[in-house]
Amino acid sequence: MRGYIQVYTGNGKGKTTAALGLALRAAGAGKTVFIAQFLKCGRYSECRSLARFHPDIVIKQFGKRHFIKGKPSAQDISAFRKGFDEVRKALLSHQYDLIILDEINIAVYMGLMPVDELILFLREKPDPVELVLTGRHAHARIVKMADLVTHMREVKHYFQKGVPARRGIEM
Repeated sequence: MRGYIQVYTGNGKGKTTAALGLALRAAGAGKTVFIAQFLKCGRYSECRSLARFHPDIVIKQFGKRHFIKGKPSAQDISAFRKGFDEVRKALLSHQYDLIILDEINIAVYMGLMPVDELILFLREKPDPVELVLTGRHAHARIVKMADLVTHMREVKHYFQKGVPARRGIEM
């Protein structure tokens, strides 16, 4: 079966959630999954769930706490590089059917890697591997190269009323 490149982007909620749903579906079909979470650090609820229920899903985080806005530090860049190198090895290992690069679009947008490097990575994709890229601000060249693009559009969000991220719902 041929694998495709999927992009989940936009300002609306649900990009990571959609990718995690695909991971669950793939694991349920006997496929192996590698999830790399960039710019994230901490025990998000999905990490606990996936570790408990799906041994065929590997999830790793490559980020430093509190890097959301501003210029990335040397530590942020180092954590990203380490993670991206590991993802490249996973891609070329032929061990995984589905690889999810969570928040990779925002990592490119914030300057942690040039878009040209991500494009070269996408071109290395073995034919049967499905790749999913999530995060706001997907670069136009990535959108053009992808086989499927879903743009999540925020219409209304309770965060604007001061509701913080809730464990089990947003984190």
